[in-house]
Amino acid sequence: MMNILNGGCHADNNLDIQEYMIYPIGAETFSDSIQMGTETFYHLKDILRGKNLATTVGDEGGFAPNLPKNEEGLALLVQAIERAGYSPGDQMSIALDVAAQEFHHSDGYHIDGRIIYGAALGDLYSGWLDEYPIVSIEDAFGEDDWSSWARFTKNDGHRVQVVGDDLFLTNMDRFAQGMEMGAANSLLIK
Repeated sequence: MMNILNGGCHADNNLDIQEYMIYPIGAETFSDSIQMGTETFYHLKDILRGKNLATTVGDEGGFAPNLPKNEEGLALLVQAIERAGYSPGDQMSIALDVAAQEFHHSDGYHIDGRIIYGAALGDLYSGWLDEYPIVSIEDAFGEDDWSSWARFTKNDGHRVQVVGDDLFLTNMDRFAQGMEMGAANSLLIK
């Protein structure tokens, strides 16, 4: 997975989603995947320039433009994949590291200039899954929003990798709780 668009705490822009990544699932070799990713990255840069958007990069090396909504980042990735000559969902997919803990507050999730609860955030992701070739969503909800994790994994875990990173914190007690609740279908161990 290659991080090519940054937001959240990794960039000084208005995107809430921390990492938008491309995933060259159609590559036959490692060098093919690097080529596919690099081509897509540079096509994204051309698209951003064409829209008079910033092509500076965030902390993790992805472009960091201001966009009207977080979903616009997904649309830009699909455009870049297509311009690079690849088929979205067949040759190149999308992965997200949402890092929702960063925009989760006591009154809800602050995303796209509004405040919503976990169920509505899960519904937002479900809609994105319907529209975009997303195969992985990491840290979709806040670290202690167990019910939203479990609901989303139950509803959409059959069609997307739901990755717990900040959720589990490589902590055995949190792993056990997450497994019991069905909070995620994959995890990141550090």
